[in-house]
Amino acid sequence: MSEPAIRIVEVGPRDGLQNEKALVATATKVKLIHRLADCGLCQVEATSFVSPKWVPQLADAEQVMAGLVPRPGVSYPVLVPNLTGLERALAAGAREVAVFTAASEAFNRRNTNASVEESLQRFAPVMARAAEAGVPVRGYVSTVLGCPYQGEVPLADVVRVASALHAMGCFEVSLGDTIGVGTARRAAAMVRAVAAQVPVAQLAVHFHDTYGQALANILACLDEGVATIDSSVAGLGGCPYARGATGNVATEDVVYLLHGLGLATGVDLERLAATGDWISGVLGRGNGSRAGRALSARLAAQAPDTA
Repeated sequence: MSEPAIRIVEVGPRDGLQNEKALVATATKVKLIHRLADCGLCQVEATSFVSPKWVPQLADAEQVMAGLVPRPGVSYPVLVPNLTGLERALAAGAREVAVFTAASEAFNRRNTNASVEESLQRFAPVMARAAEAGVPVRGYVSTVLGCPYQGEVPLADVVRVASALHAMGCFEVSLGDTIGVGTARRAAAMVRAVAAQVPVAQLAVHFHDTYGQALANILACLDEGVATIDSSVAGLGGCPYARGATGNVATEDVVYLLHGLGLATGVDLERLAATGDWISGVLGRGNGSRAGRALSARLAAQAPDTA
């Protein structure tokens, strides 16, 4: 089977659920991850090995990993903040991890209680230990198009941080519009600037949809050569350190866009829409995916009347 034209990194079980106020049962998290893999998603971010004090929702990281069933061609990456988190992740069986920092000094201090430079220094032993264990590391850069605390983020800072992660050995760098303030031209210009230092094939984009611009931004970045997109089923998520930021762009909406462009994703959109409906119901919230809601309504209308 040929590789899909566009790779989607599903972040719903981690980035999506971490903001839920009510604790989500471990069994529900595991079921969500398996259902997403059943949809054809080959990278499903499973959890985060951060301190339970900071993100109580993900305190069951070890239990989630223990419940996952390995399957060929599917990876379950996890987030790690430091060497301690990495050691926990490795002990739990993680085979791919991600580190995270921000382009904004103010955001990074609120998020990790460290400067950007200090956070990068923390990653040096993480990268060394991961290499020793044969585990690939992805890098996240938050606030690439704006910060809730400092406002504008200089493009040079985005390039510097992304380049540092790449130079450390991150196989891919995900560029995140954490508060969803970006627009298409700015998003494209940001990707062009970073791609001058980091090969575009090693870049991903991660858009939140606060102002309804995520799909437009993704399309602009596709035109710049980006072929990896982070998204979250049913538009779950937000950012616990960015007040007012709404959810990630919905995976269903991204897949609908990509299929409309004739780009292969390997994802079964109908099954994905059903999964989005299911987890939204479990969480007692509306489905944040417009494509998911429309597709589910259409399928319901087409269902035979058994009354």
